[in-house]
Amino acid sequence: MSEFVSTVVADGVATLVLSRPPTNALTRQMYREIAAAAGELGARPEVGTVIVFGGHEVFSAGDDVAELRRLGAADAESVTAACRAALDAVAAIPKPTVAAVTGYALGSGLALALAADWRIAGDNVKVGVTEALAGLLPAAGTERLVGVVGAGRAKELVFSGRFVGAEEALALGLVDELVAPDGVYDAALGWARRHAEAPAHVLAGAKAMIDSPGEAVRRYVEVFGTFTGS
Repeated sequence: MSEFVSTVVADGVATLVLSRPPTNALTRQMYREIAAAAGELGARPEVGTVIVFGGHEVFSAGDDVAELRRLGAADAESVTAACRAALDAVAAIPKPTVAAVTGYALGSGLALALAADWRIAGDNVKVGVTEALAGLLPAAGTERLVGVVGAGRAKELVFSGRFVGAEEALALGLVDELVAPDGVYDAALGWARRHAEAPAHVLAGAKAMIDSPGEAVRRYVEVFGTFTGS
C-alpha cells in the first residue's frame, strides 16, 4: 500500500498524485511508489492518458536532502537507483503523459516532470537543477535535461543551480505551456482528454518511435503483433 503516491482513474484519464507535504520532497520510498504506480497505470487497459500531479501548491522541491545526508554510501547509491527506476518508469508509460507543474519543480522534481511527454505549468512556476547548491550530484535523469536544452545549457543550469522563472522555462522547453496558477490541473486534464480515446496501440507505437526507436518498436510489435510506419 502506497503512503505518499496515489492514483485516480476517471473516464480514461489517470492521475498519479504525489502527496508528501509541504514540498513533496522525494525519498527512496516515494521513488519506489512512483515506479510501482507508473507500472500499474501503464498496464491498465482502461487508462488512455496519465497526469503526474503534485497538488495545487508545489509539484516537488526535489530530493529530501536531510534524509540523503543521513545515509551511508551504499544507501545513497540505492536512492540514486530508485530515482532512475522511477523516472524511467514514468517515461516508459506507453500512453501520453503530462506533468501538471505548480509552484516549484526543483532537482529531481524537475527530472520527474521531464520524464512526462508534456509539461503544463503555472505562470509563476520556478524550476531548476538545484542539487549543486546542496553539494549533491544532479538527479539520475540528466540525459532528459540534455535532450531538452542541449549540453551547454544543461551544464549552465547544473553548475549554477539557479532558479528559472516561468517565461525562461518556456523558452528553454523545460515546460511546454503556461497557464494561470489555479488552472494548471484543469489545463492538464484538457490535454489528457484530447488523447484519452485515441487508439492505444497507435499512440504507444508512435511514442516508442520517438523515444527509443529500434528496441522499443521491436517490443511494441511483439505485444501488438503488427506495426505500420511511414
